[in-house]
Amino acid sequence: MTIIPEKERSTLPLDTDEVIYHPDMIRANEWILNEYEPPQRDLCIFVPCSKKKPYHKSPSHRIFDRIIFGLIEPEKVHVVVFGTCGITPRELDTEYPFMDYQFMLGKCNVAKVKRDFIRMESQRLSQYLEKTRDNYRHRIAYCIGDFRRSMELAVRMSGIDVTIVPRDSTVNAQVQPEKKFIYGSLNQASYLQDLSDAIASFADKGPQTVLGNEQPVNDNDWYLF
Repeated sequence: MTIIPEKERSTLPLDTDEVIYHPDMIRANEWILNEYEPPQRDLCIFVPCSKKKPYHKSPSHRIFDRIIFGLIEPEKVHVVVFGTCGITPRELDTEYPFMDYQFMLGKCNVAKVKRDFIRMESQRLSQYLEKTRDNYRHRIAYCIGDFRRSMELAVRMSGIDVTIVPRDSTVNAQVQPEKKFIYGSLNQASYLQDLSDAIASFADKGPQTVLGNEQPVNDNDWYLF
C-alpha cells in the first residue's frame, strides 16, 4: 500500500519548520482521517513521534513497547503516533512521508508555527477520536508540551475520554524553567512509571516498577529519542 504514489509527490523539502504545511503531510493525514480503516482493539495508546525513523525502531519507541507489551497482549492494543507527523497509525510508519521528514517541532522557535501546529493537530486528533469512537474501549496518550496541549484540546472538542499521562503533578515536578525544553525527556522513570500505571490499571494488573533515564537531559538531546 502506498499513501502517495511517488510520481504525485511534492518536491518541497520535508526538513524545515514549514513541514506541518507540507502538501504531502497534509494529504497523508487526510488519507488517515478519511480512508484508513483502524482496527478494533481494547486499547489505543497515542505516543509521540521520534527523530529516528521508522518510529518503531527508535530508542524511545523501544522503551514504550517494552512497557506496553509487558502489560498487555499486542493483539489488544493499537499504537498510534502523533506530533510533527500529524497522526500516524504505527503500522504505517514506513510509509512516505512519515518515514521521510526530518524536522522536529520541539526545535522550532517560530511562534506562528507552534500556534498553527496546536490548532491543526488538535483538530486532527479530534477527528481521529471521533472516527474511532467505536474502535477502542479505552485510550491513553503519553505526551508533554505542545503535543499534550493538542491532545487536551482534542479531548474537549470531541468529548471522548483519553487518559493523558504523565500526570500533571509528575510533569510539574520535572519542570526546569532554565532549560529550552522545560519538561525534559519522556525517557524518565517518573514519566514512564505513569504510563505503566495507566496501562496496568486498564489491564487489571498490579503496578510494576519502571526503570528509565533520570540523568539530566541536554537541551540539544531531549528530542533525539
